[in-house]
Amino acid sequence: MRRKDREMSAEFGLSVIDKAQFGVLSLVNMENEVYSLPLSIARDGDRLYFHSAISGLKTELLEDGKKVRVVFVSDVRVPDLLDEQTLDQIVQEGQDLGTLGSKVFTTEYASAIVSGRVTKLRDDQQKLHGLRIISEKFVPAKMAYFEAAASASLDITDVYQIEIESVTAKRKKFDQQGQEMKFQRME
Repeated sequence: MRRKDREMSAEFGLSVIDKAQFGVLSLVNMENEVYSLPLSIARDGDRLYFHSAISGLKTELLEDGKKVRVVFVSDVRVPDLLDEQTLDQIVQEGQDLGTLGSKVFTTEYASAIVSGRVTKLRDDQQKLHGLRIISEKFVPAKMAYFEAAASASLDITDVYQIEIESVTAKRKKFDQQGQEMKFQRME
């Protein structure tokens, strides 16, 4: 990671995964090209879960044990750090113009990248567990209807698990005084 001052712990990365509304899964296809797709992914411990239709290009590419990478991003926002008077002064004086890029035309974010291996779940109990984890993340208020929905769709749904092998994370965030908060990964 080039920006070590923004590197965060693996635990921070796991929290990004839990907050993110989706992850982008990437793998190498049969033509040795990168294939990426956004998925609704939920985490349970050191495993990620997602579901799919039972046919299609994605299911053809997701071979058991295949190495994958998933990128998650959360807490994205454009900070409002400088008022117009300060911005006008910077431009008029022509000094500290770098501030425009670093504090105006920028975003705050938290990100995590997971590397791991994918497995298609074949046991109905494992599939139900994965679907429950996904549903608890995305529709927690509707869990009273989970069993009925799952039983109606279990035969036409594939569920996959990614065993997390590594997590890297980073963050860009400003404090109350408009200074970028610097972090060092603690080992």
